[in-house]
Amino acid sequence: MSEPSANRLPAGLRLPFDPLLALATVGLMAASLVTLHASTRNDVPGDPNHYVTRQGVFFALGAIAALVISRIDYSRLRELKYGLYGLMMVGLLAVAVLGGDTRGSRRAIQLPFIEIQASELGKVLLAAALAGFVVDRARRLGERDTTARIVLLAMVPATFVMASDLGSGLVYIAILFAVLFVAGVSWRHFAGLVALGAVSIAIVLAAAPALGVTVLKPQQTERLTSFLYPSDVAGDAGYQQNQSRIAIGSGQKTGRGAQASQTNLNFLPEERTDFIFAVVGERWGFAGAGIVLSLYALLIWRGLRILTVSKNLYGALIAGGIVAMLLFQIFVNVGMNVGIMPITGIPLPLLSYGGSSVIATLLAIGLLQSIYAQGRVAAAAKGRGRSF
Repeated sequence: MSEPSANRLPAGLRLPFDPLLALATVGLMAASLVTLHASTRNDVPGDPNHYVTRQGVFFALGAIAALVISRIDYSRLRELKYGLYGLMMVGLLAVAVLGGDTRGSRRAIQLPFIEIQASELGKVLLAAALAGFVVDRARRLGERDTTARIVLLAMVPATFVMASDLGSGLVYIAILFAVLFVAGVSWRHFAGLVALGAVSIAIVLAAAPALGVTVLKPQQTERLTSFLYPSDVAGDAGYQQNQSRIAIGSGQKTGRGAQASQTNLNFLPEERTDFIFAVVGERWGFAGAGIVLSLYALLIWRGLRILTVSKNLYGALIAGGIVAMLLFQIFVNVGMNVGIMPITGIPLPLLSYGGSSVIATLLAIGLLQSIYAQGRVAAAAKGRGRSF
């Protein structure tokens, strides 16, 4: 009997992908389409399915890309780490030069059918590139110099993104911390980074303004602090969170269905992007929100499981970065919808409308599927009976 290929699953293995991860992904995609259909029917006169159709196209494109990535050995990306990092930086620079102004910042390049947000794809590229750089210095992870280099590699694009999109920049930092954690970096290094982050936040929000130095725009500061006292904030940020909490609260156990007035009467802002979870809460209540959160829990659980069965450190680092990317976005978005987190403009993965976010998330899930499949190949080749 011939030996199993290094890049193909042996015939005896059941599925070349994680079915539970696929189930969670498909479930969230379906929830997105249903929610968009219910909340955007009157947004474009004469075309009630405008956003649903476009989201469906984004899902199709992303699913094809994910399928292709899942069939490739992710380990090959390690050799391309410099190219991946360069592609990320070129994309961010292109948006800065060619991007259109949206609410005073440049976040995307506007094309006829889609807005290309390089910061979204950059999240996936950062996880893959950073993992490669860490593996190259795996034997020196205990050194502060190694940690400093990895932090610098991540903070360059993160700082660049924060200049126009604070929320996405924070996701980059979450990916950095996850990669360092999975790599086993000393807790002392983490403590130093956390302390440095706390000092930076204090300087940006308190010390610098007191000295007359403006770091954040007034609307950015308002969005970051309004969740502490939303009823006292007269600007958009306070209004948005108040309306979101009213919508979720009015849904109660099973939702208001077609009588969802916050959505139908356009009281709820950004109902197809930032506050789509509030739409779920109002229309389908605690039951609908519980289903969506359960699908996210399944998604995160499978991501963590895939991390543990990776055939090598590189795969574990990528999986850790992707899980952190997804978990951070879910926590912050749902948190800002219920009023416990600041409004940062972070989309809810696979649920919020948006081509760049959808495609980037599905690419990340394709990478997880590749790590899963390659882990099964390695386990089968070694004759292990590990449960997947």
